[in-house]
Order: sequence, then C-alpha cells, then structure tokens
Amino acid sequence: MTNEPHELTIAQAGKALRDGELTSTTLTQHVLDRIGTFNSTVDAFVLVTAERALARAALADKELEAGVDRGPLHGIPYGLKDIYATAGIPTTCNSRLMVDHVPDEDAAAEEALQRAGAVLVGKLNTAEFALGGGTDLPFPPAKNPWNVDHFTGTSSTGSGAAVASGFVRLAMGSDTGGSIRSPACHCGVVGLKPTYGLVSRRGVYPLSYSLDHVGPLAGSVEDAAIALNVVAGHDALDPSSVDVGNPDYTAELGRGVEGMRIGYARALFSGVPGVSPEVLASVDAAAETLAGLGAVVEEVMLPDFELFKACGRLIMLAEAFAVHEENLRTRPRDFGRYAYQRIAPAATLTAADLIQAHRLRRELTVELNTGALRTHDALLTTTGLTPAARLDEFPIDWPPPGLSVSVQTAPFNVTGNPALAMPSGFSRSGLPLGIQLVGRPFDEVRLFRIAAAFEAASGLAERRPVLRAAEMSA
Repeated sequence: MTNEPHELTIAQAGKALRDGELTSTTLTQHVLDRIGTFNSTVDAFVLVTAERALARAALADKELEAGVDRGPLHGIPYGLKDIYATAGIPTTCNSRLMVDHVPDEDAAAEEALQRAGAVLVGKLNTAEFALGGGTDLPFPPAKNPWNVDHFTGTSSTGSGAAVASGFVRLAMGSDTGGSIRSPACHCGVVGLKPTYGLVSRRGVYPLSYSLDHVGPLAGSVEDAAIALNVVAGHDALDPSSVDVGNPDYTAELGRGVEGMRIGYARALFSGVPGVSPEVLASVDAAAETLAGLGAVVEEVMLPDFELFKACGRLIMLAEAFAVHEENLRTRPRDFGRYAYQRIAPAATLTAADLIQAHRLRRELTVELNTGALRTHDALLTTTGLTPAARLDEFPIDWPPPGLSVSVQTAPFNVTGNPALAMPSGFSRSGLPLGIQLVGRPFDEVRLFRIAAAFEAASGLAERRPVLRAAEMSA
C-alpha cells in the first residue's frame, strides 16, 4: 500500500483490509485525525462521532478477521448530511428549530450502511432544511476546499467539501433541485442523483415530497456505484420507493462506450446569459472525449429550461410550505432569514397552481423519455454554468437570486431521471468544472459505465486540493 489511507478508493481500501495491510481502526483514526486538523478550515462536519466510529471500526476488524464479510463498504468510513435521522445522534438540519433534535431511529439509508458494516464518522453541514443558507444559522457555511473564499454549491455543502478534502470517500447527500450535483461539480467529486424511488428517503427530513432524492457523493465513479449497491432497494415503509430488483451497479464499469449513442444537450445551457466560456469549452471537450472513445455524440434538443425551472420551483415551494407550515405560523423567527424568505411566500399558491405544475411535469417527463432518451443511451450537459462563486459576493438575502440558475440540474428532479455530476476540468483560477450525464429511468448501470469511461480518459479522479490548517491551495 503506497497511498495515504485517505487517498485509497473504496475498493483499494477494502482489498487492504482483507489482505491485512490495513485495519478499519487505523483507517478510521487516520480520517478522524485529518478531520481534526482541517475541518475548522472548511466546516464540512458539524458533528464528529469519534468514539462511536472507533467502536464500529473495531467491530469491523473483528468481523473481517473472523471471516464475516459484509461487502465492499465493510470497515469504510463515511459521513451523512445532517438531515439524515441517526438514532441517538443529533440531526439538526442546521436550524434553530431542531438544534436539540435526537431521533430514535435511523434513516433507511443509514440502516443499510450499518448493515454493510460501514463506519459513520459524523454529520455533515447542510443548508437549513436543505434549502436556506446564510450566516444566521447554528453552523457556519461549509467552504470550498479548492479555495475557501468560494462556495461549495447547495445544499449538501458539507458532503461535497468532506469528500474533496479527503475526510471520507463517501458522503450521503440529498437532491431536490441539484443539491447532490451542485456540490459535486463545485468541489470536483462525483455525485449521483438516482432515479426517483430507487433509494428510500425514509428518515431523511423532507423538503419536497415529490422532488427529493437521496444519493451518494464520492471520490470516484466506482466509489459511487459501490455505495449505490448498498443503499438502493425497495422499502415498503417509503410510499415513493419502487421495487426494480437489485442489479450490480458496478457490473459494466470498464466496458467502455464504443457504439453507444450520447445526446449532447448543448442548447440547454449554451445560450443562457452568464454562462462561463470556460464551462462551454469544458463540456465541448468532454463531448469530444466521449466521441474519441467510440461513442456517437450528437446534439439533441430538450424542452426549454425555463419550463423545467418554473415547474420544479412551484412544486418545491408548495410542498416545502406543507412541510413547514406549522412552524412558519408559530415560530417564524426561528427560521434563518433565507429559508423563511423562500418558503413563506408559498402560502399564496393555490391548488390550481400546483395541479398545473404537475400537469406540466408529466408532459416534460414524457417528452424527455420518448424524445432524446428514446434514441440515445444517455444525455450530456453541464452541471454548473460558472465556477463556484465567491462567498463575499453573497448579499444578506443569501444566496442571491442568480444562484438559483447557476446550475442546470432542476430538469431531472422534475422528471426523476438519474443524473450524475462529475469533474470535467478546472477553471483558470483553479476551481473545478463539471459535466452532467443523464440516463433513462432506473438505468444507473449504463450511466456509471459512461461516467467511468470518461473518468478514465480524463485522469481527473485522483486530483484533490492540498489542505493546510490555516489555508488551502490547489
């Protein structure tokens, strides 16, 4: 073993654990030490569960030594966005409304990770209720490990920062309009929003019942596929959960893209005001790379982004108001400024507004899946329109209105299609740029196959920021 323990992929660490070259206790202590040294700079973790983690690691070592093997995540450290319920461990949603909340049960995804023998090392920063950020919350905002003066993306902020920082190879996040893919893009890691219903959301604090997805942020495509193998599956206690069997999401990694058809949705973002020329060049280069690997890459047209945006925004705010209505009426001052400003106006929405939005949603979903995705194995587009913004550009009404359109992720929450964000390069200032790959419903296997081929060709999976206790530089 030549790499530092935190630099190992999940598969590499797993092999070292089974070969006796590494113990889970050593690996876990290493990442806890790393978190202790650098977390105050990036504010990725809001709670570190060191004693519990070391106990779980010791159990994993004992089980592996006895021949009890729970699978690829056995003994591997991970973190959870602080909206996942954790029995006996605070789940605050970064809100004054929940600072004392300690659940009695684990979220379904946490149950699956524990059954797999993985080692929880703590809870990760989030925008308030996965929606509202700012500086008037219990925990300060997470900072981008590539440059701490910059934003991480919303709202799985700590999850993206933790993986990029080498604190964990796996962090679980949530995505209602792009909140797995946005931090994956801006922090230079891999983030998957699975197909709606593939991963149970039971025990994850809701933002929007019909748009919320939960999924992994990880250090590589393979890491993300390994994680999905563990957390995907039907949950009879989650009404949105779908039973589609249990495919091996790693099965086609390494098979390449020769002969596959990829639709390049360039028009979805190329004419948007404010799109960065660096982003355009990076996604164009990704299309050329995939074509060079043998894929048939051709431009396709999707419905107008503004239709997706308006549809998703109305549904999200109406459902968020339903979630938070009682506290909005009885404890409005305990919300952070931005979450309150986003949710409260939804009180004026009507049933007719919501019905029309759901009607449009159905039309957009059918058009996507019977149009571009009927003739293509996957779609390629951008994740972010620009590199990560500077934190000091954010006014008191945080984030600024323009940030809501700085990513092109919302369409695939509306349709529920699987969407994967991954690095595609770096800006001149050293900040990550990223692409987004979109697949057919429940076709994550093929999506991972395409992503893995691009990752191997790009050589970006091993690139991480260099951390220093007082500052960071790429």
